[in-house]
Amino acid sequence: MSLIVQKYGGTSVGDTGRILNVAKRIKTFVDGGNQVVVVVSARSGVTNELIARAKTFSPEPDEREMDMLLAVGEQETIALTAMALHSLGVKAVSRTGAQAGIITDDAHTRARIVEITGGDIRECLDRGEVVIVAGFQGIDRHGNVSTLGRGGSDLSAIALAAALKADVCQIYTDVSGVYTADPRVVKNARKIPEMSYEELLEMASLGSKVMQARSVEFAQKHNVVFEVRSSFNNEPGTIVKSEAPSLEDVVISGVAIDRNQTKVTVSDIPDKPGTAADIFRELGEAGIVVDMIVQNVGRGGKANLTFTVSKDDAAKAEKVLRAHCDGIKGATVSITGDIAKVSVIGTGMRSHSGVAAKFFQTLAENSINVQIITTSEIKISVGISLEDADLAANALHAAFALDK
Repeated sequence: MSLIVQKYGGTSVGDTGRILNVAKRIKTFVDGGNQVVVVVSARSGVTNELIARAKTFSPEPDEREMDMLLAVGEQETIALTAMALHSLGVKAVSRTGAQAGIITDDAHTRARIVEITGGDIRECLDRGEVVIVAGFQGIDRHGNVSTLGRGGSDLSAIALAAALKADVCQIYTDVSGVYTADPRVVKNARKIPEMSYEELLEMASLGSKVMQARSVEFAQKHNVVFEVRSSFNNEPGTIVKSEAPSLEDVVISGVAIDRNQTKVTVSDIPDKPGTAADIFRELGEAGIVVDMIVQNVGRGGKANLTFTVSKDDAAKAEKVLRAHCDGIKGATVSITGDIAKVSVIGTGMRSHSGVAAKFFQTLAENSINVQIITTSEIKISVGISLEDADLAANALHAAFALDK
């Protein structure tokens, strides 16, 4: 008997028909003699609809109340999934994140898990029940409902798999695994059979929507091997685990696009030590994640600082920065437009030269202008216009022979 943790995303449970198909898939594992814990997301589109409703009252709704609202989507799905299993003669019980003992800090809308007690999951499994857990949510030490940020159901599943010491963790989505690029953009993108935590972590943080970055980070920390696969077929997916030596033979593993970036410029700030630290401290205290950064050469004792934040944080960032710059004579803040971040990722970059040259030469040959750059040991990312994103992804995919 194996203990299996499965996660089904919003598209997989998009309507009652798909929920029934998910229930039938779960039943095959139960019939095979396994204990099964299932984590589900809200139905596709429900979370966006709830956010839109909240923003009819304010562009920045109270975050505690947002968590109360957004948790509703997953609670609908867990009950419907349990009912679908009952209709197939399978014993099942639904549990909210709080009932599953997912304890978080109090950073509403982006809470971090601090402990998982598991609630009564073990007892339910011992009674032969499938346990359906609401992903994306938990409870803080004060009893408030909390949510884990976009894609948080992935984190719920990985964390439960670690806490329960599951034998298998499967992340079901609407694609058959992790691809060398978004197959909707790059038609000859290829499924990757195996990849390292490190590579998927970079791909997830750089815009690949297959997995939430924090969930991959958690899996790496707790060594949870998992498989990303489709809920619409029975094909093998992508196994994600610790890096294998053979993976270094591949220079570039994938290309990622992130269209959720907004460029922010703070102009005419003092060109002296501590200025940038003060700005980024303010943003950090507001819970705003900063991505690509560039500072120009100072002139006349003044400098300009440009960086990117997610579109979702743009309004909050502008508010924080304007308040900060009120105390700096002549300083101005401007939201200079939405851009796309295009990246290439691969652990083989550590031991192969010429990657940067090929990357920038490819963009130049396609007349793509680079606005901002950031790099790490295993990635190169650039900010470019949204209109050039698809062209850049296809050109880089071909240049690094990822279709081979």
